[in-house]
Amino acid sequence: MTIKDTAEAWEVRASETPFVGNKTSVRTDEVVMPDGSVVRRDYQVHPGSVAVLAVDDQDRVLVIRQYRHPVREKLWEIPAGLLDVPGENPLHAAQRELYEEAHVKAEEWRVLTDVYTTPGGCDEAVRIFLARDLSEAEGRRFEVEDEEADMELARVPLDELVRGVLAGELHNNCLVVGVLSLVAARSGDGVESLRAAEAAWPARPFEN
Repeated sequence: MTIKDTAEAWEVRASETPFVGNKTSVRTDEVVMPDGSVVRRDYQVHPGSVAVLAVDDQDRVLVIRQYRHPVREKLWEIPAGLLDVPGENPLHAAQRELYEEAHVKAEEWRVLTDVYTTPGGCDEAVRIFLARDLSEAEGRRFEVEDEEADMELARVPLDELVRGVLAGELHNNCLVVGVLSLVAARSGDGVESLRAAEAAWPARPFEN
Protein backbone atom coordinates (compact mmCIF):
# COMPACT_ATOMS: atom_id res chain seq x y z
CA MET A 1 0.00 0.00 0.00
CA THR A 2 1.28 3.45 -0.92
CA ILE A 3 1.00 5.94 1.93
CA LYS A 4 0.11 9.12 0.08
CA ASP A 5 -2.65 11.70 0.40
CA THR A 6 -5.00 11.72 -2.59
CA ALA A 7 -7.45 14.27 -3.99
CA GLU A 8 -11.14 13.50 -3.44
CA ALA A 9 -14.27 15.66 -3.31
CA TRP A 10 -17.54 14.41 -1.86
CA GLU A 11 -20.80 15.85 -3.17
CA VAL A 12 -21.87 19.20 -1.71
CA ARG A 13 -25.64 19.73 -1.86
CA ALA A 14 -25.57 23.35 -0.68
CA SER A 15 -23.07 25.94 0.50
CA GLU A 16 -23.25 29.32 2.20
CA THR A 17 -20.79 31.82 3.68
CA PRO A 18 -22.23 33.18 6.95
CA PHE A 19 -19.13 35.23 7.78
CA VAL A 20 -16.63 37.16 5.67
CA GLY A 21 -13.64 38.72 7.40
CA ASN A 22 -10.73 40.85 6.31
CA LYS A 23 -8.51 37.91 5.29
CA THR A 24 -10.56 34.77 5.78
CA SER A 25 -14.18 33.65 5.82
CA VAL A 26 -16.34 30.85 7.24
CA ARG A 27 -18.21 28.48 4.93
CA THR A 28 -20.96 26.00 5.71
CA ASP A 29 -21.33 23.05 3.32
CA GLU A 30 -24.00 20.34 3.27
CA VAL A 31 -21.91 17.26 2.44
CA VAL A 32 -23.23 13.86 1.33
CA MET A 33 -21.72 11.05 3.45
CA PRO A 34 -20.93 7.54 2.11
CA ASP A 35 -24.20 6.19 3.57
CA GLY A 36 -26.23 8.88 1.75
CA SER A 37 -26.90 11.06 4.78
CA VAL A 38 -26.22 14.79 4.55
CA VAL A 39 -24.32 16.64 7.27
CA ARG A 40 -23.28 20.26 7.75
CA ARG A 41 -19.57 21.09 7.92
CA ASP A 42 -18.35 24.55 9.01
CA TYR A 43 -14.79 25.55 8.16
CA GLN A 44 -12.55 28.55 7.71
CA VAL A 45 -11.67 29.45 4.13
CA HIS A 46 -8.05 30.61 3.93
CA PRO A 47 -5.94 31.94 1.03
CA GLY A 48 -2.89 29.88 2.00
CA SER A 49 0.44 30.81 3.56
CA VAL A 50 4.18 30.48 3.27
CA ALA A 51 6.81 30.19 6.00
CA VAL A 52 10.60 30.35 5.94
CA LEU A 53 13.08 28.34 8.00
CA ALA A 54 16.09 30.60 7.44
CA VAL A 55 19.37 29.04 8.62
CA ASP A 56 22.63 30.99 8.77
CA ASP A 57 26.22 29.74 8.40
CA GLN A 58 26.42 29.11 12.17
CA ASP A 59 23.40 26.78 12.04
CA ARG A 60 21.19 29.32 13.75
CA VAL A 61 17.56 29.74 12.76
CA LEU A 62 16.08 33.19 12.31
CA VAL A 63 13.02 33.42 14.58
CA ILE A 64 10.59 36.13 15.61
CA ARG A 65 8.55 36.52 18.79
CA GLN A 66 5.05 37.84 18.26
CA TYR A 67 1.81 38.18 20.24
CA ARG A 68 -0.97 35.89 19.03
CA HIS A 69 -4.30 36.99 20.42
CA PRO A 70 -6.37 33.80 19.88
CA VAL A 71 -4.04 31.80 22.18
CA ARG A 72 -3.12 34.75 24.44
CA GLU A 73 0.61 34.07 24.16
CA LYS A 74 3.76 35.50 22.65
CA LEU A 75 5.06 32.76 20.38
CA TRP A 76 8.46 32.17 18.86
CA GLU A 77 7.85 31.64 15.15
CA ILE A 78 9.61 31.61 11.81
CA PRO A 79 8.85 34.35 9.24
CA ALA A 80 5.52 33.65 7.56
CA GLY A 81 2.66 35.33 5.79
CA LEU A 82 -0.35 34.99 3.54
CA LEU A 83 -0.43 34.44 -0.18
CA ASP A 84 -1.69 37.92 -1.03
CA VAL A 85 -2.93 37.14 -4.55
CA PRO A 86 -4.63 33.95 -5.82
CA GLY A 87 -2.12 32.03 -7.89
CA GLU A 88 0.85 33.92 -6.44
CA ASN A 89 4.20 32.13 -6.73
CA PRO A 90 4.85 30.92 -3.15
CA LEU A 91 8.61 31.43 -3.49
CA HIS A 92 8.08 35.11 -4.25
CA ALA A 93 5.75 35.37 -1.25
CA ALA A 94 8.32 33.70 1.00
CA GLN A 95 11.08 36.02 -0.19
CA ARG A 96 8.82 38.98 0.53
CA GLU A 97 8.02 37.78 4.05
CA LEU A 98 11.68 37.18 4.89
CA TYR A 99 12.48 40.71 3.72
CA GLU A 100 9.54 42.38 5.48
CA GLU A 101 9.83 40.60 8.82
CA ALA A 102 13.61 40.23 9.12
CA HIS A 103 15.14 42.48 6.43
CA VAL A 104 17.10 39.46 5.24
CA LYS A 105 17.58 37.84 1.84
CA ALA A 106 18.72 34.30 0.97
CA GLU A 107 20.54 32.94 -2.05
CA GLU A 108 19.59 29.26 -1.64
CA TRP A 109 15.96 28.11 -1.45
CA ARG A 110 14.36 24.67 -1.19
CA VAL A 111 10.88 23.40 -0.37
CA LEU A 112 11.12 21.88 3.09
CA THR A 113 7.55 20.57 3.40
CA ASP A 114 3.88 21.31 2.66
CA VAL A 115 1.21 21.03 5.36
CA TYR A 116 -2.46 21.60 6.09
CA THR A 117 -2.47 23.34 9.47
CA THR A 118 -5.90 22.23 10.74
CA PRO A 119 -7.70 20.23 8.01
CA GLY A 120 -10.61 19.36 10.28
CA GLY A 121 -11.73 22.98 10.47
CA CYS A 122 -9.75 25.09 8.02
CA ASP A 123 -8.53 24.70 4.43
CA GLU A 124 -5.26 26.60 5.05
CA ALA A 125 -2.30 25.12 3.19
CA VAL A 126 1.24 26.22 4.11
CA ARG A 127 4.44 25.74 2.14
CA ILE A 128 7.51 25.85 4.39
CA PHE A 129 10.76 26.79 2.68
CA LEU A 130 14.36 26.22 3.73
CA ALA A 131 16.44 29.36 3.07
CA ARG A 132 20.25 29.41 3.32
CA ASP A 133 23.17 31.66 2.46
CA LEU A 134 21.63 34.61 4.32
CA SER A 135 22.62 38.27 4.18
CA GLU A 136 21.16 41.61 5.19
CA ALA A 137 18.74 42.96 2.61
CA GLU A 138 19.42 46.26 0.93
CA GLY A 139 17.08 49.22 0.94
CA ARG A 140 14.66 50.64 3.44
CA ARG A 141 13.17 48.49 6.17
CA PHE A 142 9.51 47.58 5.87
CA GLU A 143 7.15 49.66 8.04
CA VAL A 144 5.49 47.40 10.63
CA GLU A 145 2.22 47.95 12.48
CA ASP A 146 -0.19 46.35 14.97
CA GLU A 147 1.25 43.15 16.56
CA GLU A 148 4.32 43.31 14.33
CA ALA A 149 5.35 46.62 15.88
CA ASP A 150 6.13 44.71 19.10
CA MET A 151 7.93 41.87 17.32
CA GLU A 152 11.33 40.61 18.53
CA LEU A 153 13.96 39.06 16.26
CA ALA A 154 16.64 36.51 17.19
CA ARG A 155 18.91 33.83 15.78
CA VAL A 156 18.73 30.60 17.78
CA PRO A 157 20.81 27.43 17.33
CA LEU A 158 18.83 24.68 15.63
CA ASP A 159 19.59 22.20 18.43
CA GLU A 160 18.12 24.60 21.00
CA LEU A 161 14.89 24.86 19.01
CA VAL A 162 14.64 21.08 18.75
CA ARG A 163 15.02 20.82 22.52
CA GLY A 164 12.32 23.46 23.03
CA VAL A 165 9.91 21.72 20.67
CA LEU A 166 10.29 18.34 22.37
CA ALA A 167 10.06 19.93 25.83
CA GLY A 168 6.70 21.48 24.95
CA GLU A 169 8.08 25.03 25.20
CA LEU A 170 7.61 26.02 21.54
CA HIS A 171 4.21 25.62 19.89
CA ASN A 172 4.03 27.50 16.59
CA ASN A 173 3.00 25.03 13.91
CA CYS A 174 5.39 26.20 11.19
CA LEU A 175 8.36 26.42 13.55
CA VAL A 176 7.75 22.93 14.93
CA VAL A 177 7.20 21.33 11.51
CA GLY A 178 10.05 23.24 9.89
CA VAL A 179 12.65 22.51 12.57
CA LEU A 180 11.84 18.79 12.80
CA SER A 181 11.63 18.46 9.01
CA LEU A 182 15.12 19.91 8.63
CA VAL A 183 16.51 17.48 11.22
CA ALA A 184 14.79 14.60 9.40
CA ALA A 185 16.14 15.73 6.02
CA ARG A 186 19.68 15.94 7.34
CA SER A 187 19.50 12.48 8.89
CA GLY A 188 17.96 11.02 5.73
CA ASP A 189 18.92 11.73 2.12
CA GLY A 190 20.30 15.19 2.90
CA VAL A 191 19.15 18.74 2.29
CA GLU A 192 20.16 18.62 -1.37
CA SER A 193 17.48 15.94 -1.94
CA LEU A 194 14.71 18.38 -0.99
CA ARG A 195 12.38 19.63 -3.71
CA ALA A 196 13.29 22.63 -5.81
CA ALA A 197 12.05 26.02 -4.62
CA GLU A 198 9.44 26.25 -7.38
CA ALA A 199 8.17 22.66 -7.17
CA ALA A 200 4.49 22.19 -8.01
CA TRP A 201 2.03 22.70 -5.14
CA PRO A 202 -1.37 21.11 -5.91
CA ALA A 203 -2.97 22.67 -2.81
CA ARG A 204 -2.28 26.17 -4.17
CA PRO A 205 -1.47 25.98 -7.92
CA PHE A 206 0.67 28.78 -9.32
CA GLU A 207 2.59 29.82 -12.41
CA ASN A 208 6.35 30.36 -12.30
